[in-house]
Amino acid sequence: MRHFDLQPKAAGALEQTLPSRYYRSAEIYARERERIFCREWLCVGREAELLNAGDSKVLDVIGESVLLVRNEAGALRGFYNVCRHRGAQLCGTALPGRATAGGVAGKRIRCPYHSWSYSLDGDLVATPYIDGVDRSRFSLYPVGVETWGGFVFVHLTPSTANPLAEQMGAVAAHTTRYPLDRLRAGHVIRYDVAANWKIIVENYNECYHCGGVHPELCDIVPAFRRNGGGDLDWEHGIPHREGAYTFTGTGRTARAAFPDLNEDERVRHFGEVLYPNLFLSLSCEHVAAFMLQPKGPDRTLIECQFLFTPEEIGSAGFDPSDAVEFWDITNRQDWAICESVQRGIAARPHDHGYYAPMEDYSLDIRRYVADRLGRD
Repeated sequence: MRHFDLQPKAAGALEQTLPSRYYRSAEIYARERERIFCREWLCVGREAELLNAGDSKVLDVIGESVLLVRNEAGALRGFYNVCRHRGAQLCGTALPGRATAGGVAGKRIRCPYHSWSYSLDGDLVATPYIDGVDRSRFSLYPVGVETWGGFVFVHLTPSTANPLAEQMGAVAAHTTRYPLDRLRAGHVIRYDVAANWKIIVENYNECYHCGGVHPELCDIVPAFRRNGGGDLDWEHGIPHREGAYTFTGTGRTARAAFPDLNEDERVRHFGEVLYPNLFLSLSCEHVAAFMLQPKGPDRTLIECQFLFTPEEIGSAGFDPSDAVEFWDITNRQDWAICESVQRGIAARPHDHGYYAPMEDYSLDIRRYVADRLGRD
């Protein structure tokens, strides 16, 4: 196989993307699943979805069924959704003629097959009609769970997991004044995008495309179209047009700004990417959070949660549509162009694409993948 080059180029030179097969190959996707998604922390939702002891949720995490529960002490725990006895799924089984079939009830997780039962910490506590079982040997298979900023992250190989903080890098420090842990979802949109997850990450990481793809966005943030979206100062935020300060159709809103933001954060837009599957777009009074769920080499589900303070959501006349409608048109423009890339790179002569100089951040995903899959 041909090796691809990650050496720095001269200023202004084009750099090659990953080979096209990296966005289309089932074999490459299988390697990514094992070497990235089964070995990294993945964002799967918000803590507010499981508030009380005994609350539970079954998740599809890169093809693995995962049971997330809040235990009696109030901590989140995660397990593979499989009984240690004969391998039946603990939750999600429907039996004809039965109102319920196992699952989480009260303080127990019960298998629908032979009623082996587990505590909310995954310990085996009951084996009907069987005596002498060493229950300590048959706890549920664990899934790592950590939280940050109100987000829930899982790790499918917890025995080898590094702390979530190491994977986050500087993201926590960059967002410290945003009250992420307090925010709640005021609206959710789910998208099914016919494109490889890396194409979506690359698109999010550059604004060279913004002038041609996002006229509404560039009307609010003219800097996104200037110089092909080059020279954007993400450290201090991206300025809106005069009189605008947030991502809505008018650039303004009746919602109050988060109270602890600094001067730049009150009037400029900030964004963060937490590899491999969480994007954060931070406005002064709402946050758009994108959680990617790869479903194969050419399909990605994206959940976009619009996060607001509980006070705003609970206020009379709360209406998030000014932000939701603005984001939805921008999102759909992004997904359509990503799907176009996915179709286009299937052309017979297309071996790889190129990054322009203003697409430096897009190179992150190339290096991120190469470091984990190797440079074959």
